[in-house]
Amino acid sequence: MSLAIALLTVSDTRTLADDRSGDALQQRLQAEGHRLVDRRLVPDNRYQIRAELSRWIADPAVQVVITSGGTGLTGRDGTPEAVAPLLDKTIEGFGELFRVLSFETIGTSTLQSRCLAGVANGTIIFVLPGSLDAVETAWDRLIAAQLNPATRPCNLVQLLPRLTEPAG
Repeated sequence: MSLAIALLTVSDTRTLADDRSGDALQQRLQAEGHRLVDRRLVPDNRYQIRAELSRWIADPAVQVVITSGGTGLTGRDGTPEAVAPLLDKTIEGFGELFRVLSFETIGTSTLQSRCLAGVANGTIIFVLPGSLDAVETAWDRLIAAQLNPATRPCNLVQLLPRLTEPAG
């Protein structure tokens, strides 16, 4: 099943021409048969981040959004704060599991990762650190399997049609 995925890089220093992490995500999602519907880069500014995400969340043609960058602890890092108010539900296990997997390569430095995932208006959103290692770990060991309908016992793809059901 081919999903429509948008990529957002958050950085004050990168451009699309030298965005290795965004390139890696684009290559990986296309190799899995998914479609890149849009790719943007915005500075570490929570309102610009929200503007891009809000546009994609409102667009029924976008099923998944992946952001990279802006998840650290410095004053400029604000992607989690930008994204969290937009989410209808968070996927708590994503950040927890990412940090466990990341611990294997970067040790206790993983506690500085504020990655997260959630759902907004039926769109699945992943918020990743901006390093190449982080996006490769997240895609290769978590995201790819959850965007594959063959993953058992369950996956996020099978939930897509039900994400906008009214609460009962």
